[in-house]
Amino acid sequence: MIENSYQNLFKLPELKRKIFITLALLFVYRVGIHVPTPGVNGAALASFFASAEGTLFSMFNMFSGGALERLSIFALGIMPYISASIILELMTVVVPHLEQLKKEGDAGRKKKTQYTRYGTVVLSIIQGLGISVGLESMTSPAGIAIVPYAGWGFRLVTIITLTAGTSFIMWLGEQITERGIGNGISLIIFAGIVARMPSAMGNTVRLMTTGEMGVFAIIILVVLMVVVISAIIYMEQAQRRIPVHYAKRVVGRKMYGGQTSHLPLKINTAGVIPPIFASSIIMFPTTLAQFINLPLMKTVAAMFSPGTIWYYLLYIGFIIFFCFFYTAVQFNPEDVAENMKKNGGYIPGIRPGKRTAEYIDRVLTRITVGGALYVSAVCVLPTFLMSKFNIPFYFGGTALLIVVGVAIDTISQIESHLITGNYDGFLGRSGTKRIKGRS
Repeated sequence: MIENSYQNLFKLPELKRKIFITLALLFVYRVGIHVPTPGVNGAALASFFASAEGTLFSMFNMFSGGALERLSIFALGIMPYISASIILELMTVVVPHLEQLKKEGDAGRKKKTQYTRYGTVVLSIIQGLGISVGLESMTSPAGIAIVPYAGWGFRLVTIITLTAGTSFIMWLGEQITERGIGNGISLIIFAGIVARMPSAMGNTVRLMTTGEMGVFAIIILVVLMVVVISAIIYMEQAQRRIPVHYAKRVVGRKMYGGQTSHLPLKINTAGVIPPIFASSIIMFPTTLAQFINLPLMKTVAAMFSPGTIWYYLLYIGFIIFFCFFYTAVQFNPEDVAENMKKNGGYIPGIRPGKRTAEYIDRVLTRITVGGALYVSAVCVLPTFLMSKFNIPFYFGGTALLIVVGVAIDTISQIESHLITGNYDGFLGRSGTKRIKGRS
C-alpha cells in the first residue's frame, strides 16, 4: 500500500510540480551552505568550532546546517527570521496595533509578515556586526587568527554578505511555502539538521568497526531511537477535544446551527520554541566563558555544562516555564469563548462567556503540564545518552522535535493533495475514511 502511495505522488501533475520546486529550492540552499564569506581563515574557524561544543555556537551551527562553522554566506541561517517572528508574537501582547492585526484576517497577516521581514533584516545586521567583531578577537586552539586582516572593511563585507544571505534564505522559504509543499522555513531548518545525519551514522559505524561500541549497544540504540520517535509522533498529534454544540438559529429563510463540533487543544501547543529559548539561556554562561577569562565564569560554565545536576534542573525548569508562557501568548481562552458565544456555540454543562473561558483555561493548563514534561524528557535525553552511555551523536532534543514535526506536517499536506485527487494516501483508503469522519 505504501509503495502505491509513493507511485501516486507522481500521478498528480500539480503535486509533482510542487515536490520538484521544493527539492530544487532546498538544493539551492544546500549549495549556498558551501559558499564562504570573504576574509576568514576556514581551517582556523573549523578547529575553533571543534572546541566549542556545548555552547551557543554549536546550537546555532546546528540550525544553520553547518553553515556557521564554515562562515558561509548563509551562516546566520534562518534564525533571525525565527527570532523576529517570536519577538513580534510576544509584542502582540503589549502593542494594541499588533493585537488588532490578528483580527484583520489575511490583510493583517500580510502586514505582520512584512514587519517580520523588516525585523529579520535589522537582526541580521546586528548579528552580522556582532559575528564580525567577535571573529576578529578569536583564534584557533593553535593560536592562529581566524580573521587575518581585521578592520571595518572586513566588518562591512561580513554584515552585507550575511544579511543578504539570510534575506535570500527567507525568500527561499516563502517561495517553498507558496509554490512548493510544506512550510518553507521549517523545511529549511529540517534540511540543515538532516544533512548532518550521514556523518553521525558514519561515526557510529566507525566506532563499531574499531570495537568502541558493541553490536548489542547498537541494537539497543536503534530500538531506543524507534521508541522515542514513535512517542514524539504520538505526542505531537495528541489532542484534547472539547465538545462544542451550536444552537439552532433562523437567518432569513434558512436555519443554521444545530450541529456538534469540537475544540481541539494540542498537548504541545508551544512546539519547539521552549527548548530553543531554554537552550539559548543555559548555554549563555558557557559561551561567555569562551571570551572572558575569569575564574568565576569558568566555575559557572562548568556548573551548568551538560551532564551536571544543575544543568538538568535549570534546563527542565526553563522548558516548563516557556511552555506555559508561549502557550499563553499563542492561545487566548477569552477570545475563543467570545467567538463561540457570537456563533451560538457552547460547551455542554458550561455557561457561555466567562465560565467557558475559565473551563478552557483550566483544561489547557492541565494538558500543558503533560506537554511540558514530554518536551523536557525529549530534550534531556540526548545529553543523558552522551554523558552516561557515550553515544557518538546528538539524538533527541530540539533537532529531533523539529525533524519529526516538519515531517508530519509535510506528509499531511501531501496526504491532503492525494485525497483531493482521489488517490490512496499514505494512510490508505481506510485512513482516508477516518480523516473524513473526523471533519
